Amino acid sequence: MNPEKTIASLQLVTHPVEGNSPFNQAKLALQGGCKWIQLRMKNQELESFISEGRKIMILKEFHDFKLIINDHPKVAMKLQADGVHLGKQDMAPGEARRILGDDFIIGGTANSEDDIMRLVGEGVDYIGLGPFRFTSTKENLSPVIGLEGYQRLMDWMMQNELTIPVVGIGGIGLGDVDSLLQSGLHGLAVSSAITKAKSITSKTKLFLREIQKTQQDDKSTTFKIR
Repeated sequence: MNPEKTIASLQLVTHPVEGNSPFNQAKLALQGGCKWIQLRMKNQELESFISEGRKIMILKEFHDFKLIINDHPKVAMKLQADGVHLGKQDMAPGEARRILGDDFIIGGTANSEDDIMRLVGEGVDYIGLGPFRFTSTKENLSPVIGLEGYQRLMDWMMQNELTIPVVGIGGIGLGDVDSLLQSGLHGLAVSSAITKAKSITSKTKLFLREIQKTQQDDKSTTFKIR
């Protein structure tokens, strides 16, 4: 496994919060120990997206983390970010790979067995599987998976020897960490539960502590890149 493509077990997905920019969300989460920021700015001008991404990239002078750009492979290339995350309606991962090359991390969103097989076939580095429950942070929401759905899909992946990191996403709260990771997920992508917290830094620390505790207690299979 290429160490530069290690997939973090906690991924912060930025979300529009009045008076709290994506840059500030990223800065505070990094202070709490987060190692993965996905810059997500839906319905924003591209120049605003690029400007915010540039500011977050400066934080690499002070923190070791991955910056993943949501939706826009060419922005990821322009910023020299670490990778891109592509939704089901975005550019195909194979096309993004042709643009970005092998060194960039490419993730894709899945909601079903067919989605997973398609993404694996297109050579993504990780899968964002969701939503776990209803979330207002995402438009055109796919069918909710729920805990039983995650358990079923992770069992199906093991039976089919699909060893790619899968990250749960969509309405995940602190109290969900243990049960979701025990289903076999590699990690969790969190947005509102952190970005809307009174203290982003403290909430990030709590998530990381709970993830570490579950991983130590459970000793369950952790999916790694092929």
